[in-house]
Amino acid sequence: MKSVLALTFAAGAAAFAPSANVARSSTALAGDLSGEIGAQAPLGFWDPLDMTNGGEKDTFEELRTIELKHGRVAMLAVVGYLSTYAGNRFPGAEGSPSGLSALWNMSLTDYLWIFGTCAILEICNSDRAGTSEFRGDWRNGFDFGWDKQTDEWKTNKRAIELNQGRAAQMGILGLMIHDSMGNLNEILPTP
Repeated sequence: MKSVLALTFAAGAAAFAPSANVARSSTALAGDLSGEIGAQAPLGFWDPLDMTNGGEKDTFEELRTIELKHGRVAMLAVVGYLSTYAGNRFPGAEGSPSGLSALWNMSLTDYLWIFGTCAILEICNSDRAGTSEFRGDWRNGFDFGWDKQTDEWKTNKRAIELNQGRAAQMGILGLMIHDSMGNLNEILPTP
């Protein structure tokens, strides 16, 4: 028994011992991404799974664009989830339940409408005009005062949108988990 414990401790210690052979990989595109939008406090640039392939800027920007889109969808999802929970419905859907139970009470036509709406939004919300300032800029030539602002202001607003999207992703996840557990009424006031 003592020898098994000694071998266990030795194996555990060997796992944290420095290695003589350290493999290093580098690419021509690898760089320091700690100053990019999205690499912000408190974690900074955090890529434990090396999804940016050692710091490739193009891969990082593509992942940030995907995160931006997911954040925007999550913000809409949180607002929609909370507004239907409060009792607000579209005309004709007054009897439908809120939350995840609405998914099980929808008809095929409802699912087709959702799919069609997502397809139209996906087509329209792309850089069709070729005038985007950054990936995820889907103004399509329309200016809502963005072009009149300073670069520092734009960077700040983009960072705020990323953080709000991250919070919304966690928020909708929490709402769905509590709804599936059946205790959503304990964390949200009953309408």
